[in-house]
Amino acid sequence: MTKRLMLMLLVGVLVLPLAGCRGGAGSHRPDPNTLYVGSVQSSFPSAYMPWLSREGIAPTIASMLYDSLFSYDEATGDYLPAIGREWYYVDEDGKPIVTEDGSIDYARLEELYSDPKYDYLAVKVIIHDNITWSDGVPLTVEDVYYSLDLATNHALSNHAGALAWTSDLKHKYNNGVLVERGLFTYERGALEQGYQISPEEKDTVIYLHVDKVLGAVTPLFTSVLILPRHVWEPVVTRENQLNSSAPNAEILHRYTHPVGSGVWVLDTEQSGSQQIVLHRRKDYHLTKADGSPLIAVDTIKFVLYQEQNVALYALLKGHIDLLDSSVSSNYLLLFEQQEDLFVSNAPGVFTQTLVFNLNPVSSERSPLRDLLANVEFRKAMALAINQEELIKSVLDGAGVPASAGLMRPTLEDFYNSEADSLLPGDYAERLALANSILDGIVPEKDKDGYRLLGGERISFKILGTPREQDVVSFLQIQFKKIGIDVQYAAKGAQPESTYLYTSKFDLTLQGVIFSLSNVDIMYPAHFSTLGRTSNYGRLVNEELNGAIQEMRYTLNLHTKYELLKRIQPMIAQEYYKVPLYTANVISVARTDRFTGYQVVEGATVFNSESLQNLRRVEGR
Repeated sequence: MTKRLMLMLLVGVLVLPLAGCRGGAGSHRPDPNTLYVGSVQSSFPSAYMPWLSREGIAPTIASMLYDSLFSYDEATGDYLPAIGREWYYVDEDGKPIVTEDGSIDYARLEELYSDPKYDYLAVKVIIHDNITWSDGVPLTVEDVYYSLDLATNHALSNHAGALAWTSDLKHKYNNGVLVERGLFTYERGALEQGYQISPEEKDTVIYLHVDKVLGAVTPLFTSVLILPRHVWEPVVTRENQLNSSAPNAEILHRYTHPVGSGVWVLDTEQSGSQQIVLHRRKDYHLTKADGSPLIAVDTIKFVLYQEQNVALYALLKGHIDLLDSSVSSNYLLLFEQQEDLFVSNAPGVFTQTLVFNLNPVSSERSPLRDLLANVEFRKAMALAINQEELIKSVLDGAGVPASAGLMRPTLEDFYNSEADSLLPGDYAERLALANSILDGIVPEKDKDGYRLLGGERISFKILGTPREQDVVSFLQIQFKKIGIDVQYAAKGAQPESTYLYTSKFDLTLQGVIFSLSNVDIMYPAHFSTLGRTSNYGRLVNEELNGAIQEMRYTLNLHTKYELLKRIQPMIAQEYYKVPLYTANVISVARTDRFTGYQVVEGATVFNSESLQNLRRVEGR
């Protein structure tokens, strides 16, 4: 059955039951000030501790109940206020290192901190003075101190992710004992360090010492959701850690009854396994420029659907206002036939790549996987991948080719087009070159044209999710042109622990995103560090590692940009994480009750800009 015929049948299945039902669509959403949001998940979480899980809807809910210090604007490179109001790099006296217009003075920063006597950068953060937790207790820098301190203390947090977020913070624990202090407040060592904080500032000013890495502040500012000290400090101990698989009654109560500083509060009475209900805080400290509430919607009700077609039917029928899920481009034809729909076809930021297991642990090595260790073999497979055809066939055109250097061309300051010059542009020429390379490595073929190794067909399994089977199917077609067989293999529920960290795979699909805000952490994780990291195929390249380290530790922003440009061709010529495409993010919402939905790069229609711009349709 062709893909187009399958789509037409799907359209019929979803649309036919809607005949004659349009007039009553709004009746399924009885509360006019509630935004009904469908979420496609296997289940909803029962615990809402913000560091507990990154699966499914849990991080979305956590980011609505809790705040970080700042948020990052990729378009401008600015850190936008959240709990934090402003921040500066400072000198040893705590004075901001800024130019006359108030921006970071990178020249002076480099001049001062390139001195070997400093093994850190000093950062001053000033938080808002009018924030309260959802239980009414004021939020102060002691909550910020507690959260960052806890994140570095694995003996109490039991959270590996928190250690990664704070890896560049010069605040270290060894088996639960503080061995280096890198956080300073009025009550915790600021004066002894030489930082003057007045009694009037004691609740709003904190100093951080971080590694001499320009991107060190990003995860500290944007990844760590700040916890209420008064809620967690009395119950978190070595015996009852913050991230517990068997929480005691006190910790479990805090998991299920979260106290946050975010714009939303959980309705514990109405929330359960099938729905999550959030109410907007009337006293949230951030507002619009005119002083009106940042968010106009009073309540959000998340409704669980375990199958996407059922969720789409509920949307079209009027049971929900929008889907907090990206959908396949296959559905675009269906949406075009419906009224009262807003379709967000947002540019994507994640690049889908094909990752080779080129250096498995010794117990997982095999003659077939030894082929993947050959960079020329990997190059031949990369040559056979036709991104344009994949985008046309798999995404129905809703995507763009991705750079071999894995940096988005829209990041003009440091994107390097030279990374894309390593492969010929003409596909016929690419196939000829790929077959020529393979003829020199594995020339023998079977009757079907597949190449042989030791008399056996060369066949690799590609790990993917059920939604990625189309991708593997089209890769099968493309790789057959060079005599290589590939088959789909299900990743399962926990692929990293089951297959990827343990080297039990041939190839895998992996989405990656690199930008100025994350390269200091993500480049080492993807290309340098071995073990439980995103370097699934265990690449080892000392020249690349050296360039990454140099890029991380330069204090000259121009030099950092130039090193990023140098690194991209180095990544491309490894043919290790080979780009397939960057898919658009397609999502949909109803417009019969709310309008003002915003298209945001890399996000579904359920995003913070939409929530800040939504308004009720008059008379609905």
